[in-house]
Amino acid sequence: MRAEHEQAVALQGGTDVYVEVNFGRLRPVSLLDLTRVDELRGIARENGTVRIGAGSTYHEMIENLEKDAPALVIASRTVGSPPIRNRGTIGGNLGSASPAGDCHPPLLAAGATIEIASANETRLVPVEDFFVAPKRSVLRPDEVIMAVHVERATGPQSFSKVGVRNAMVIAVCSFAIAFQSESGRVGTGIGSAGPVPLRALEAERFLEGHLAESRRWDTAAPLEESVVARFGELVAAGARPIDDVRGTAPYRRHALGVLARRSLIWCWNEYAGRPR
Repeated sequence: MRAEHEQAVALQGGTDVYVEVNFGRLRPVSLLDLTRVDELRGIARENGTVRIGAGSTYHEMIENLEKDAPALVIASRTVGSPPIRNRGTIGGNLGSASPAGDCHPPLLAAGATIEIASANETRLVPVEDFFVAPKRSVLRPDEVIMAVHVERATGPQSFSKVGVRNAMVIAVCSFAIAFQSESGRVGTGIGSAGPVPLRALEAERFLEGHLAESRRWDTAAPLEESVVARFGELVAAGARPIDDVRGTAPYRRHALGVLARRSLIWCWNEYAGRPR
């Protein structure tokens, strides 16, 4: 049906689509209703990876992924109200491709892969290659998002965002960090501070290098203030924000630096067994 109706707007939870329709920004010729496609639902674990069906709701992720993808769970808790979390899905969040999507920074930090299918083939796309422009992705007209694949967490993760309140709000900016202690990897994700969700690559390389050279993964010693400050600076520098109705570009950069420093301290203290 997707191949036969390429102009149809795919509908899962509808929490993004109906807003666009209500504001007159979207007038779909037709809708492709995916809500009863059972193959798009479900969460499965295999060989250190978790496969999250595109039709999995925020509520289902909160209930099932606390240990596997903690940053994604934290982000899911900030999405809308309980009725929205019971309807909205991870596939719909990705399909909207908004720079402010709450799922996107945790998925970037965790190095997720997006499973996409058409009638003819299935392909896997790294999440950092999925977004190409504001509200545009690599998804072709004849394709649907099938699932998200995430490596199960082997270290602390965190997600935080700035807005007029903690939840039920579009982020002014957001940030996620993920430690994969077994491989020595540090992942980051920046939301609502660029044309697409971004990774802070320089910040990742800096922190990975410091943790390896100082043998911090082994000793779990406290991080120097200068290291935390530099990490925040590099995260802020990795953003590409603009001024809009929610905030200015300088404010977003400043806020991201604060979020990055706090998130790093929270996760490192958790890794070392110290109080948050």
